[in-house]
Formats: sequence, C-alpha cells, structure tokens
Amino acid sequence: MEKRSHLYLVDGSAYIFRAYHRLPPLTNPQGVPVGAVFGYTTMLWKLAEDLHKADGPTHLAVILDKAGKSFRNDIYPEYKANRPPAPEDLVPQFPLIRDATRAFSLPVIEEGGLEADDLIASYARAAQAQGWDVTIVSSDKDLMQLIGVAQNGARVDMLDTMKNARIFIPEVADKFGVTPDRVGDVLALMGDAVDNVPGIRGIGPKTATKLIVEHGDLESALAAAPAMKAGKLRESLIEQAEMARLSRVLVALKEDAPLPLPLEAFALGEIPKEPLADFLSEHGFTSLLKRLDAGRGSPERPTQLHPAKPVNASAPAATTGSITPLAPMPPIDHGAYACVQTLEALDAWIARAFAARVVAFDTETSALDAIGADLVGVSLAVGPNQACYIPLGHHGSDMFDEAPQQIDRAEALARLKPLLESDAVLKIGQNAKYDLNVLARAYKDFGGIAVSPIDDTMVMSFDLDAGRGDEGIGGGHGMDELAQRHLGHACIPFKEVCGTGKKAISFAQVPLDRATAYAAEDADVTWRLHRLFKLRLPQEGATRIYERVDRPLVACVAQMERHGIKVDRERLAGLSAQFAEAIASLEGEIHALAGEPFTIGSPKQLGEVLFDKMGLKGGKKGKSGQYSTDVSVLEKLEAEGVPIARKVLEWRQLAKLRSTYTEALQAAISPITGRVHTSYSLVGAQTGRLSSTEPNLQNIPIRTPIGRQIRDCFVAEEGHVLLAADYSQIELRLAAHMADVPALRAAFAAGEDIHAATAQELFGEVNRETRGRAKTINFAILYGISRWGLAPRLGVTAEEAQAMIDTYFARFPGIQRYIHETLDGVREKSYSETLFGRKCWFPRINSKTQAERQGSERAAINAPIQGTCADIIKRAMVRMMPALQAAGLGHVRMLLQVHDELVFELPEGDVEAARKVIGEVMAQAAMPLADISVPLGVEIGVGASWGAAH
Repeated sequence: MEKRSHLYLVDGSAYIFRAYHRLPPLTNPQGVPVGAVFGYTTMLWKLAEDLHKADGPTHLAVILDKAGKSFRNDIYPEYKANRPPAPEDLVPQFPLIRDATRAFSLPVIEEGGLEADDLIASYARAAQAQGWDVTIVSSDKDLMQLIGVAQNGARVDMLDTMKNARIFIPEVADKFGVTPDRVGDVLALMGDAVDNVPGIRGIGPKTATKLIVEHGDLESALAAAPAMKAGKLRESLIEQAEMARLSRVLVALKEDAPLPLPLEAFALGEIPKEPLADFLSEHGFTSLLKRLDAGRGSPERPTQLHPAKPVNASAPAATTGSITPLAPMPPIDHGAYACVQTLEALDAWIARAFAARVVAFDTETSALDAIGADLVGVSLAVGPNQACYIPLGHHGSDMFDEAPQQIDRAEALARLKPLLESDAVLKIGQNAKYDLNVLARAYKDFGGIAVSPIDDTMVMSFDLDAGRGDEGIGGGHGMDELAQRHLGHACIPFKEVCGTGKKAISFAQVPLDRATAYAAEDADVTWRLHRLFKLRLPQEGATRIYERVDRPLVACVAQMERHGIKVDRERLAGLSAQFAEAIASLEGEIHALAGEPFTIGSPKQLGEVLFDKMGLKGGKKGKSGQYSTDVSVLEKLEAEGVPIARKVLEWRQLAKLRSTYTEALQAAISPITGRVHTSYSLVGAQTGRLSSTEPNLQNIPIRTPIGRQIRDCFVAEEGHVLLAADYSQIELRLAAHMADVPALRAAFAAGEDIHAATAQELFGEVNRETRGRAKTINFAILYGISRWGLAPRLGVTAEEAQAMIDTYFARFPGIQRYIHETLDGVREKSYSETLFGRKCWFPRINSKTQAERQGSERAAINAPIQGTCADIIKRAMVRMMPALQAAGLGHVRMLLQVHDELVFELPEGDVEAARKVIGEVMAQAAMPLADISVPLGVEIGVGASWGAAH
C-alpha cells in the first residue's frame, strides 16, 4: 500500500512570540534586533530534526498572520480591538523571520484579509480531500475545530511542541468536554476575551460545555432557553442570543479560501546548505552554523551576537550608568486597582494579560514558608495602575464572620493555569522563586502550575547593581527598597496591613479593600521595575549574565527547594545531646580557668574576664566601651598559648552548631513532606554565590569531625543513595587560567597534587609541613591577604610571611600581574567582572579611609575568581536536569548546592549512569561561553548519607 502524504502546517505566529520571550534581547553585527529571529530559527530547526527522526512530514509550510484587518473586522469592528501593538524591538524582526523560513527552503504563506488560522484550515481541508494526513503544529484552541478523520480516512491532528504532546479527538474532549465539531459552539457561548469575541456574558467554559452536551449544538441550546428554569442563565441566553450567533461566525474557521500556493509546492527535500549558511552567517548565528557544518564558523570563531542596542537610539549602546530615558509613568493610584470576585471579571483580566503578552504576578499567602503556606490570593498587572487582586482564601477574623465573596480557588487556578504556563506570555515576578513554589503546591491535584517563561526583577536588580549601595544606586533588592530607589514610591508596609505583635492577623483575615491595595500594588510595582530593568540590562552589559546564568536558575532552585532533603531526627537528637554534654563540660573548664562563673555567650562579660580580671594583653575597647572578643582576638590569644581562649573558641563552635543545626534542623522538618526545605537566595552574596537560610546549610564545617557528624544526619530515602559531586580546587584552577600561570596549568593538566607542586616551587621540597604551608598560601594569596594576615596563619613573623609572598610572586608572576591588573581595573571602573560578565561593584575602592580601601581591594582581588566559580556551578545546575532527563534519569533529584558541591538523591541502581552524566555536565559547564584552559576536576562520592558520600 502506498504511503499516505503527510502535511505539517506550522502556526508561525505562536513560534515568534515564544521565541521573543524565551531569548534575550540580541542584535546581529549590523545592530538589528534578532533575539526572536535566533529563537525562531532554533525552534524551526529542532522541529525539522524531531520530525525527521519520527518519520514525519512529506510536505511542510509555515503559516503567518499578515498585518492588517481580516474579514471578521467587517463583521464585528471590535474584533481583536484590545490587542496592543507588537513590541517595538520585535517589529523589525518580522521580515527577518520570513527570511529565516525561506532560508530553510520552506514556503511562507500569508494572505491579506485572512488570518493564519483560516489559511491553516483551508490547506488542511484541501489536503484531506486529496487523502493526505495533516498535522497542525500549534496549541491554539480555535484550530482544534479541525481535528478529526475524513470519510477517506485522512486525519487531522495537532502537535504541541512545547509540551511534546499530540492532540486528537480524546484530548479535545478532555479540554472542552465535546467533540471537535462542537468546539465552535462552546467557544461561541463562552466567548474569547483575548480576541474580543463577545459570547454570552456570565457563561464560562463549564456552563458552555454543559449546554452543548445537553442540547447538541448552539442553535438548539438557544432554542431551548425559553423553556428553561427562570434564572440568570435563561435570561442571558434569550437576551444575548444574537451575540452568541455573531460569536459563532467569528470563531468559525474559513475552510474554503483560495490557496496561494498549491499543496505540491510544500514538498520537503534536503535543506540546501548555502541559503541557510548565508542567512546564519549574515546574522552572526555561529552556533547554528557549526550545526549546519557548511564549512563556516570554526570553533575558534566567536559568536557575533551582541547584547541589544536601544531600539530607539541611533547612537551606539550607552555606557554603564547611562540609560535611555523612558516615557514617564503615572504615579501609583491605589484607587485604580480592581478586586476580582467573579469568573467573568477573572476571564477579562486573563484576556488582557494574553493580549499584552507580558504580565506581572504575585501571590499572597498565609505564611512566609513557601512549602507550608496556603495560597490566599493572586495579583496581576498588565501596565501602570492596570492591576488587580484575585482573593482566593480570605475569611473572617473568627468562626462567626462571613467570608467575603471570592472565586472558588480550584476554579480560579484552572483559569489561571493556561496563562501562567503559556509560552507566548512573559510572566514577571519579584523573588519569583517563592511564587513558583506556592503555585506548584496550590494546584498540585491537577499537576501543579509550572509558571514559564519568567523574568525576576529581584535577580535583574542584583545583576545590575550588586554592591553599588554606597553610590546610592544599588543596595538591597527587596521590592520596597527598589520601589523607593527607582520609582520614588513608598510601598504600603506589610505591618500596616496585617499589624504586628499580638495584634497581628494573617493576610487571609485582611479586608478585601486593603488587601487589594497592598497586593495589586506589588504586581504594579513589579511591572514598572521590569520596564526599567529590561532596558538597562543590554545597555549596561548585564544581559549575558542574567539570561545565560541567573534567569534560568530561578525555576531550577525553586524545584530544589520543593524536593528538600531527608534528615535523621533520632541521630540529630542524639548528636544534640552529645553537644549539650560537651558544652556543659567546657563551661566548667572555662569557669575554672577564669576563677569564677560568668555568661560565656556575653561578649561584655567575656571581655571583662579576659582583660580586666585575668589581665591578658591585647584588649581593645570599641565605641560601645566594651572589649572586642571576636574570633580574631581569641585566635591571637590562642596562638600566644592562652588556654581559656582555645576553650571559648571550642565552646562557641559547639554552641553554634547545636543551635544552628542539631536543634534547628529538627524544628525545620516539614510536617507536610517529612523533609527539610532550605531557602536559597539568588541575591545573597555579591559575587553571585547562592546562600541559604532556614536552615543555613552553607556553613556546616566541611572537614572537621563535628562537621562530618552533622552531614551524616542528612540521609537518603529507603532504596536510594545520596551522590555528592564537588569541584576540586576550582578557585585555584580558575586562577591558573585567569592569571595565565603556566606552572599551575601544567600541574593541573597532569593531575598533580597542586599544593605539593606549589611547595616544591616555594620551598624546594615536599613534606607534610611544606605542603600545608603551600596550601595556606595558595588560597590566602587569592583573597588578597597581607603579610599581617598570613603570619598568624602560618605561625611566622610578618617579615617571614612577606618573604614567602615575595617568593610566591617570583615563582608565579602571573598571579601578581593578575592582582595588579584587577585592582587597576576596579579603581578605574569601580567594578570587576567574572569570565561570564558578572559585575561586582566596589564603590569604596578609592576611599580615603585606609580600612575601607584595603577591605575593598582584598574583596576585589578574589571577586572575579569566586564569582566565576559561582557562575560555573550555576550553569551546571541549569543544565543538569535536562541532561539527566535526556539520559533517561529524570527521576534523579538535585537537592542541595553548597559552595562548590551539588548533592543528588537517586535509586541505588542508577548510580553509575548518573555519575557519568553529572560529571560530564559539571566538567563542561563553562562551555561554550568560556573555554577554560585548565580541566575542571569533579570528585564524586556516593553513600547512604551526605557524610558517607564525601
């Protein structure tokens, strides 16, 4: 039997907007915006490859909407009237997208007066008539009307490439509750606010489906209305019957339009390399050129894509700090916000968001813990003062109060889910990681809500201004601070809404008028901040670090937080009891050495005991009038042989570990999951390193026996193991590369013990003492340590320490050159940069105050190296789950990131396969943005506990 022809019709408009929101703003070598073009080209290529592997189409065409009105506007002038114009930087990309399609030697079909859906419908029916199967590459609900099988056996289905899902009659029935031939009737009743199809006010999807299922079709439902039970539904059907009939005409697809090209013109053949290579080369798409293997774009050739220039500027991109002015935004007007309490109003706001293609969102909850909090409400904003609040979980202050009118939570989330998951609409959040976790849990019975794509204004602010607070530009990255700093607006304080102390109430008890003002303001401010930051990113050179490193990390870290990690409560309790005994014993010894009891945890009492009663030297009083007893003071006393100093240091460590870990971890076990869920901050450390709180897992001692005991309390579920993958000496490896130190590079390349190699260079011999000293020096130099800082660490005089530093620089001149060049650059620009372009600001580098200046200098020396370390492990994290899924290991869970280490939980039988994937991803994480000349070593261990895996 001859194989049936198979036509694929690609809804190109959907691809364009998905690409626009997925890709960063980029320009080609000529300065033309091409971010959407690059994304579209990549997506079209992937589609072609996937379909080829699946024995796909014999014919293929891309269908686009042509600018201008369609015949539907003649029928109903308000049709699509609420759609805003395309973004300014997307308009010049439309003709390039057509060029990209033709470069693949694929036809581009568009026709004035018709929409892309009508052309798709006409071609689909024409192909079916010839006995061809048809697949429509889209997820557009209107096109689902075409799905089915003709009498000759030719079928029409759909392919949603973003979900990698086929859509046929059962899937349509699941979505609409009717067969495809009745979808138009359902749409006519419920309307479509995105396209401004009126429908019948007050009728939503469920009611529309119920009416069509009961009566068969639209006309039968309208005819049955007079006999229905008196009520609002009956009245609406009678009064708005003509609107429903008009809507039925608007949603119907034109299936008999003249075909601009015959079907035979869509026949697929091999992609001619030259036209595509010319197009890719012209626009600087070097990575795609390599895939084409057209003899162009060698691995040495850098990409020609650039951060985008301001669209409305003819001059080159602005220098750092110079921002193209935005049109002024109106002041915040709380009175303009809407409280959404009906499905009709909610549908209207969802439609506005779809039409705007960009929506800011925020969640209000019952608690700060995203894993344990209940969703109370959601706010949306589509423009300045165009914001609303959707209450979902408000109730009175006590059991006798009546709950305010609000939409059923499940119903509201079902309506919001398509918007929040739509690839054609960009979602903006402030600390979006929190909201992602709340929404993933709130609708978990229906698979959760996977919000995407997203921008995060908190992360954008961090990538632009981390460390600039002393210049009055940066500072904190919380919403209230950002609103005050960038918008000149003071947000409503949370305490004004919910109160403080004993009079505090939960947000669920806040009256809706006050809740609306507070919640909608959050979304409004987020929208405004995004408008400012989105423009600054390319102008200030922060696009690459945001788009390639930090933005994709938001969803990755949110997922890690949801996974959490299991801890052994009994083992923690036992360890805590041991610590308590040791602490009590140390207290007794300290009191005996002091000659009297006192509160060891009180710096004031400790200082008086050490320097007044015991008469120890070196006591210095601060502005408060009390002695300093910080760790440096106690370590100095310990080095001088003072027993009580060592005992106090031991006491402090045990007391801190007991309160911070063995006690706090037990309290942190979630009653919902039985696991501990730390909260990661993407803006906690200036260099870009992640930090964690509640509980803080970053400061567990790594190599001490006590630290290992605590790590032994982190365990795998039954039948699983923990896998710990740690970058080996990554800072030294990066120093060897960034400072261009041949001796260190050669040692790493040969797999040598780097500290032994350094000891040989510095001291001419390698033994336990010289290797230990070399290790201390290796790391200390990278932190800009002075001879005064190095001397006590090595137990030598300041002069001896300086001699060692001088010898180190003489043996490794690249290190000294790197330090000088780094400091010179920071003094000139006030910031340093990582290999990936992350800026670390040091506004006090030229301070006249010696302490401020030297502190900035020490931090500036290490920031590029430590920041690059952070960027690399972040890139590894972002790539990890896709790589594991591709290897059939999607069930492996990434749980923790601590310094240079990633911790996973996986079934025992998957260890070897996962070890290979994880090691490769981490080793190659810098590529292709940075080609490190030193191999990135990765050490992997496996065990029943975190400690055993080390």
